[in-house]
Amino acid sequence: MRYPIPAGEYRQVAEITRSRFITTVAHTPTVSEAEAFIARIRAEFPDATHNCWAYVVGPPGSTARIGMSDDGEPHGTAGKPMLGMILHGDTGDTAAVVTRYYGGTKLGTGGLVRAYGGCVQRTLQEMPRSERVDREELVVTVEYSALEGVRANALEHEAEISAQEFGEFVRLTMQVPVMNREALERALQDTTRGRAMVSAGSEGTPRSGAEAGDEEQGG
Repeated sequence: MRYPIPAGEYRQVAEITRSRFITTVAHTPTVSEAEAFIARIRAEFPDATHNCWAYVVGPPGSTARIGMSDDGEPHGTAGKPMLGMILHGDTGDTAAVVTRYYGGTKLGTGGLVRAYGGCVQRTLQEMPRSERVDREELVVTVEYSALEGVRANALEHEAEISAQEFGEFVRLTMQVPVMNREALERALQDTTRGRAMVSAGSEGTPRSGAEAGDEEQGG
């Protein structure tokens, strides 16, 4: 599985009708990491009027593991529009906190929805993006004469060579995208004329799969 994710942590600041809105977005591949990120931003701005938040753990648009909170704003005016923007923002494993310092002018229900949703939307549009790629480990043992071809196979199929051991044979440990594993194995056998020994790594499971967790929703 592969999909866009935030490249790191990204922040924007906006003033809307005298209130200051600080939007912080981050890559959070698990529920526990999303919760830790939210707690860290709340600790960074302990004097804020509100620290509203939302997160999606999983691919873009997935609702299997989500969370949201209005943090004292009228029900449904902050967390829900923030979550909606993340779900439709074409990124996965994403958490957002919008910190508000009240400026003395009330925005009204509609104004709050537009402010919180709009802050997240703009931040998602402008933040740098990366890509999540689930990988699994393969151990490939080949003759020295096949090494150059095997390295070319790895490059062609986006496999990262994480370790090399040189003895009677060459033993390569590769991290290969799950979706490319079968094609890479076929290519290795073609290159080595069936002499490559290929086995799953020590874990034999996807290296970067998201942890399981229950859906969480706050008010």
